[in-house]
Amino acid sequence: MIRKPRKEACAAALAVLLAGCGGGDGIDPKDAAQVARGEPLYQRHCASCHGAQLEGQPDWRQRKADGRLPAPPHDASGHTWHHPNELLVNITRDGMVPPWAPEGYASDMPAFARVLSDDEIRATLAHIQSTWPAEVWAARAQMAQQRR
Repeated sequence: MIRKPRKEACAAALAVLLAGCGGGDGIDPKDAAQVARGEPLYQRHCASCHGAQLEGQPDWRQRKADGRLPAPPHDASGHTWHHPNELLVNITRDGMVPPWAPEGYASDMPAFARVLSDDEIRATLAHIQSTWPAEVWAARAQMAQQRR
């Protein structure tokens, strides 16, 4: 097995990471203006379920009495960062419905298509992503590389 020198491997990882930060999907957590637009949108439309600090609802991995899962955190402790941006936009816009979720999946996640524009959804996601630490971005870049 031929190993790339560390400098080249880091450059390759950085390229993937930067692609995930604003790679043509319109979500750029490094864009201060977009993040600033997204923060009040998050607080107004998302925080009541996902938490003012992106912490999610308590016991978010345990089904409630109605069989639905509580709202997950959007910080590094949750699984939001595991998903590609396109899927995050689609779930936010359309809700947890096929093809974004299995047929019959019961969720309290509403569709925001009539509430938020796609640009507002992307700004909200930029706000969320702006809080993720470097470790999350490294793992996310690795996941993106594996999907290719």
